[in-house]
Amino acid sequence: MPTYLTPLAGFLGLCLSAYLFFSIKKQSAGGGLAERISVKIQKGAMVFMKREFILIALFSVILGTALFLFQDKSFSGPQSIAFFMGCLASSAAGFIGMKTATLANVRTTVAANETGAAKALKIAFSGGAVMGLTVAAMGLIGLGSLFWIYTGNQHLPEILEGFAMGASLVALFYRVGGGIFTKAADVGTDLVGKLEEGIPEDDPRNPGVIADNVGDNVGDVAGMGSDIFESYCGAQIATIAIAASTSAAAVTYGAASDEILLQFPLILTTVGILCSVLGIVLVNLFADKNPALALRTGTIGAAALFVAATFGLTSLLDLPHTLAAAVLCGSLGGVLIGLITEYYTGGRPIRNIAAQGQTGVATLIICGLSVGLQSVVLPVLTIAATLYCSYEFAGLYGVGLAAIGMLGTVGITMAIDAYGPIADNAGGIAQMAEMGEETRKITDSLDVVGNTTAAIGKGFAIGAAGLAALALITAFIQKTGISLDLATPDSLRYFFVGLLIGGAVPFYNGSLTMDAVGKAAGQMIEEIRRQFREEPGILKGTVEPDSNRCIDIATKAATRAMIGPALLAVGTPLVVGFGFEWIAPEGAQAGAKTLAGTLIGALLGCVFLALFMSNAGGAWDNAKKHVEEGNFGGKGSETHAGCVVGDTVGDPLKDTSGPSMNILINVMAIVSLVIAGLL
Repeated sequence: MPTYLTPLAGFLGLCLSAYLFFSIKKQSAGGGLAERISVKIQKGAMVFMKREFILIALFSVILGTALFLFQDKSFSGPQSIAFFMGCLASSAAGFIGMKTATLANVRTTVAANETGAAKALKIAFSGGAVMGLTVAAMGLIGLGSLFWIYTGNQHLPEILEGFAMGASLVALFYRVGGGIFTKAADVGTDLVGKLEEGIPEDDPRNPGVIADNVGDNVGDVAGMGSDIFESYCGAQIATIAIAASTSAAAVTYGAASDEILLQFPLILTTVGILCSVLGIVLVNLFADKNPALALRTGTIGAAALFVAATFGLTSLLDLPHTLAAAVLCGSLGGVLIGLITEYYTGGRPIRNIAAQGQTGVATLIICGLSVGLQSVVLPVLTIAATLYCSYEFAGLYGVGLAAIGMLGTVGITMAIDAYGPIADNAGGIAQMAEMGEETRKITDSLDVVGNTTAAIGKGFAIGAAGLAALALITAFIQKTGISLDLATPDSLRYFFVGLLIGGAVPFYNGSLTMDAVGKAAGQMIEEIRRQFREEPGILKGTVEPDSNRCIDIATKAATRAMIGPALLAVGTPLVVGFGFEWIAPEGAQAGAKTLAGTLIGALLGCVFLALFMSNAGGAWDNAKKHVEEGNFGGKGSETHAGCVVGDTVGDPLKDTSGPSMNILINVMAIVSLVIAGLL
């Protein structure tokens, strides 16, 4: 396939994304109170994004300069350029997604109020589709352009690694910073509003409500988009790096040239964006019938089309079907992880948690922890099975293809995930604008589906990040040429030391992010209490609360607190790799072996903690919603109060610390791959 077709497909995907964006913009925004609330959310999101851009620019200049100065001069220039391209592509994808979400939320509310559920679903989903298509398109344009320009260059993998590093840097700031912002606002708003003052969720009298809605956009749209973008790009680049090694060519059994192996990951993702577009069409066709069915049909339909197309491609390109089988393993693994996550965060376990709330907060928390711990087992076994089967089919190259199989239809999977926060915002706007019970009932029904899709999206993101990181670690081990032979324990001591160091890193990262949310939420609580205390007219509804102050508190706390996790993710591979190279008698090989162990230990810790945190938090959240539907006493009961506490405890787990694990392991893996040549 001509190499220019990949960036061309990305450009066409971006055009379709622009078409959807302007179609959403044409829809009615109401023109009244609802639109004014939406404008506040948009302005608040822009305050946060501007702060993020300043930090990203500072870090990117430092890292880009370091790449240019310290890497091999034969490729340091192009690699630095690719790094800045990765930063720009990921930043643009997150910004476009956030901008679209803040336009789609109020239009979804107005459509629910004036037209009905089907129209509201289409607008909300179209907003998510802009995010999904932009993520896929920016990846294809960036990677495809670099591949097209540098085809034949022996340092092509190193150049592409710069792009992945840039994407990972932005994801680190968007996802972690956005997560701290959104949960600081959410926790502070709920604790004072619901528990202390007894006012409903999304009540316009609460000064933190606008900040809470801003957080949905900067954390769950821009943050998740950059998270998936780095995994999407990382999986492709790792597979290309594996293909570039001499040992990887053996998987083709002599059936194809090295050039086809190098290009095959990009060919797959080029076809993947077309399958995503067809999946988006399927969702719109079924939107009039059942929202949950429509979203499920689009996701599974796109994945099925992608797998079928992959088998067709292997025949067309004279490649062995075992390569397509490896892709199938990844695709099935992603679907299974999503279904398992859906069960633990939306099935019988949440009803058990809600029931435990009848005997107090303590038993509810214990039950939620139990569910979270149990929810780790089946997804990890699924990842293990995916790894084993894909390796059996196509060796190390197959592991990379499995990651691409999971991420190939990122356009539709990201669209369905981003739909969730848009629907959530629509419900909040309906409540604040006092649009009536019928409108709120429609937005709540969309939000229930959105909660499920968001939980599935988090499970999918964890599995995809794990496989992408594993492919990057594999490429690192191949590039350094180290041997991890169990028969030579003297050599393995460095590996085991690294394993323990790496296992500890995710726990420290979780501590940093949880502590950041706790401190920021404390500041938010004090500010909301102050406003209620000093201006009694706020609770009476005669004085408008100062929401800008709450947005400013969350923004400053997020941008300040995420510097620690950023330094941890980027600095750990540098300190371990070069530190052990300096102190150990074996020199560079000791540094590489210790770093390999660190990456594998961190991978295990990140996957386990991410699944536990995300699923426990999601289960507590949906247990609260189950009670709010009228079960076990309904709203205002003691059970409901206990569920609110459980949801509050789970908020930073599922939306800050859990998702930050995906970023942590991918940043560590790509930084390690970039410095592999120096080890």
